[in-house]
Amino acid sequence: MSLDRATIRSIADLARIEVPEEDLDHLAGELSGILKFVEQLAEVNTDGVAPMTSVVEMITPMREDAVTDGGYVDKILANAPEQADGFFVVPKVVE
Repeated sequence: MSLDRATIRSIADLARIEVPEEDLDHLAGELSGILKFVEQLAEVNTDGVAPMTSVVEMITPMREDAVTDGGYVDKILANAPEQADGFFVVPKVVE
């Protein structure tokens, strides 16, 4: 897939990136090369290959779900501009 200056300008606008006019041709060449490489990947036969999330088979270690810290409600709420019944009070933002 070959990209032209107009397409590169459109991509830059969508990405909110300011690209000088003199750089458009260079970027078109680079992005076209990247897309050609990605198109090559589509030609690889992946039949019978299971999807993987890692190259190493591993199991995530689990830990006991226990509270190890806390109970500092008064210290935390000491910094609150406004509080009520152990909770922060914030201004209403939705009508």
